[in-house]
Amino acid sequence: MSINAPRGTQDLLPGVSEKWQYVEKVLADLCRRYHYKEIRTPIFEHTELFQRGVGDSTDIVQKEMYTFEDRGGRSITLRPEGTASVVRSYVQHKGYGLPNQPVKYFYVGPMFRYERPQQGRLRQFVQFGIEALGSDDPAIDAEVLALAMSAYEELGLKSLKLVLNSLGDKESREAHREALVAHFQPHKEELCADCQVRLDQNPLRILDCKKDRDHPAMETAPSILDYLNEYSQKYFNQVKNYLDSMGIDYVIDPNLVRGLDYYNHTAFEIMSEAEGFGAITTLSGGGRYTGLVEEIGGPETSGIGFAFSIERLLMALEAEEIELPVNEGLDCYVVSFGDEAAQEAVKLTYQLRNAGVQVDKDYQNRKMKAQFKSADRLQAKYVVVLGDREVENQVVNVKNMQSGEQQEVPIAEVVQHLQQQLPGGE
Repeated sequence: MSINAPRGTQDLLPGVSEKWQYVEKVLADLCRRYHYKEIRTPIFEHTELFQRGVGDSTDIVQKEMYTFEDRGGRSITLRPEGTASVVRSYVQHKGYGLPNQPVKYFYVGPMFRYERPQQGRLRQFVQFGIEALGSDDPAIDAEVLALAMSAYEELGLKSLKLVLNSLGDKESREAHREALVAHFQPHKEELCADCQVRLDQNPLRILDCKKDRDHPAMETAPSILDYLNEYSQKYFNQVKNYLDSMGIDYVIDPNLVRGLDYYNHTAFEIMSEAEGFGAITTLSGGGRYTGLVEEIGGPETSGIGFAFSIERLLMALEAEEIELPVNEGLDCYVVSFGDEAAQEAVKLTYQLRNAGVQVDKDYQNRKMKAQFKSADRLQAKYVVVLGDREVENQVVNVKNMQSGEQQEVPIAEVVQHLQQQLPGGE
């Protein structure tokens, strides 16, 4: 019986993994320019972290978490998202006491959600995200939005739409909550089972329901923007002013909500408008949150962040037919024939690798013609050829596989010669 990867997971094979490496390198460099530092948190955490941090009323906690009991009887959960883990680390290591605030993190790593697998949505997926903790300045909201858009634009995406909303502060949200309950209560029995529960626990999330989105009551639901108090309205206007000054386009959607309980003020999503991308157009989402640090045991601290899956990013690149500049070819392939040449080939390959040259050689004792075929398949830029006669004369033949030109080079000089010939060489 053959054993395959579990449903909702995937193997990233050579030829694909290089694309991931390139994307992660671009994202890390972007974060460096914005002065966000990498944080790496455990893949599993105590279940209570997500119950308190993500929210008991969310689909993630109620339906999607991989939770198990360890041998010590502790409830452990594979992390379903990154924010709660980052905030837990921030509190545990007293990031709030650092002299430079806000503290700015980025992360890349696997997350786990038990949901029906579909294109771009797996049970194990890789999420890139950032968190900025310790500032109430609307300018940091604008910075996070700019970073999110730049993450896609740096990789060549153009069919993007930034959707923006404000969830207001606690006072504004409470007023809106009461209005939502009053609006949807007469239609309670017409709503799906989940939304009937949400009406009591978190009525804002009714607006995000996929099953009830075509219900007539959705169109006439009260808008959060009509319930923003003076402070919340001023905050939202300032965020928009900063975006305008940077020339970042956006659209306002008063029905945009986030699926987690800890958001307030700025909420946003970035969507792909590329033809053929799929029915689910959201690429990333995020927003500002207050109360999460306190919920996990720290002092009153606000933060803002966003996250997206690398899988959906790669789907968007494919939809826009963007080829990543991934170099899959070898710098050099060493061809040898003869016992002494085989000995010298091992030594030369080692020296070239130590000098920074990407090189491989034959390990199947094939004839010279078959070795050249391997060099072709591996798209080697140069082939170094040596036999027992070359070893005796202390020379090798270096062939440029593109031009076909061949040059005899002393063995002692072949490393320097290739370094000069390869792109970026002296």
